[in-house]
Amino acid sequence: MGLLSKKDVALIKDPLADDNPITIQVLGICSALAITAELKASIVMAISVVFVLGIGNVVISLMRNIIPSKIRIIVQLTVVATLVIIVDQVLKAYSYELSKTLGAFVGLIITNCIIMGRFEAFALGNGPWRSFLDGIGNAAGYGIILILVGFFRELLGSGTLLGYKVLGDSVEKTGLYALGYENNGFMLLSPMALIVVGIIIWVQRTRNKALIED
Repeated sequence: MGLLSKKDVALIKDPLADDNPITIQVLGICSALAITAELKASIVMAISVVFVLGIGNVVISLMRNIIPSKIRIIVQLTVVATLVIIVDQVLKAYSYELSKTLGAFVGLIITNCIIMGRFEAFALGNGPWRSFLDGIGNAAGYGIILILVGFFRELLGSGTLLGYKVLGDSVEKTGLYALGYENNGFMLLSPMALIVVGIIIWVQRTRNKALIED
């Protein structure tokens, strides 16, 4: 018997597609709109949420039998706030400029409904291992959408990826710019993030008829 059963694999696999937190559950939309103008910020936010939700689910699962029901939300907030502070301090220590770009949005991980939802819906009723897999799966599903949105917004809005020019030089008119291409500044505005997410949802539902029926 392998390390992961079919149910364990489903905990990781399902949130990546057919039960994605953003495109199916419609959770965590705020950060998808706010910080995806740059691919680097999207990647860092995705990694941060993987860390917070993966570790947080395990901690809540380990404490589930000793947490009084009346204060469980306070305990959950304390756990996630501690993990977010760790993420924030690491960013400030090793990537200060990026931490300024992300600004308050790192702190808002605390109120990310995906995290609190998984604490409530899964970690409080399951063991540490399955809770860890559930946390990693849902955070990865969230992160994939952020990275996809960030990829297209930066590429089409700035002509760059991770800060590197990939479509040519817009000043010297090289690459695609020599053919008349112009950066679409609208891609850098928050409404375009919503449109990109909408297109992803449309593609996903077109490929999966079961989602259309739902």
